[in-house]
Amino acid sequence: IVIASLTMSAILFVFIVPLTILFFIYLSNILLLIYQRNSEVKADPLSEVWDSARKTIASFWDIYARIWHGYELHGVENLPEGPGILVYYHGAIPIDYLYFLSRLFLWKKRLCLSVADHFVFRLPGLKLLLEVTGVMPGTREECLIALKNGHLVSISPGGVREALFSDESYQLLWGNRKGFAQVALDAKVPIIPMYTQNVREGYRMFKERRIFRQLYESTRLPFTPPYGGLPVKFRTYIGEPIPYDPNITTEELVEKVCEGNFLFSFQTKTAVQALISKHQTIPGSIWKALLERFDKRHK
Repeated sequence: IVIASLTMSAILFVFIVPLTILFFIYLSNILLLIYQRNSEVKADPLSEVWDSARKTIASFWDIYARIWHGYELHGVENLPEGPGILVYYHGAIPIDYLYFLSRLFLWKKRLCLSVADHFVFRLPGLKLLLEVTGVMPGTREECLIALKNGHLVSISPGGVREALFSDESYQLLWGNRKGFAQVALDAKVPIIPMYTQNVREGYRMFKERRIFRQLYESTRLPFTPPYGGLPVKFRTYIGEPIPYDPNITTEELVEKVCEGNFLFSFQTKTAVQALISKHQTIPGSIWKALLERFDKRHK
């Protein structure tokens, strides 16, 4: 009985935090619906009318980020005043990205529009939250309009595939995706690399199995549940922007962004080994990530 109880407790623990995050996401949508009804708001979800509601939700997530992950955000000064494309590594659960959005809004009162996978829009009951936080399917036309209007636009080229099948080696799984580079060239905006330290130690996926890979590739739906939720240290680093260059090709720009992401997502290239070693061990270690909660050297 004791062994069975301990086993069940362990199983519940590794799934309870991811489920709690899902609960809080739906709670955020409910709060927005209440705000919309009580204030009789009918304005564009991206308008400033929603800023007070956005601030409330951002404050909640920022408190959660501080308490559970000791969250830090570095390099905000690298964000352009005008439009730009943020490119980031996709963890098993992109909760770090939600932390980034919240703190960016609280610090700069700035909204970053997010390109999300199509399956996100199939989730029931999240329509208003997605609209108010600027989540979009991310067609080329939508991205160009958002950039033309002066917004930051973020995208993870690895997307759900990277979330499901990357691991503690922080391997980028971009495939042939380079549409974001073409959009950046068309809009004449910089690309800014971003990554979050220990995101794979906070939340992980089970080891890749052929059946799960085949299911995803055929349906584009994530069948593998994430697990974990340990309070490891999260630090998001925003790298220096890669400026618009009219003479660069799409392939060359993708390569430059890859190099930037290798630098800012812990890849062990010789040229950046010293910098990477300051931030993360490859492969990632949950134990070390937990101990970093008590490391004051980065403050």
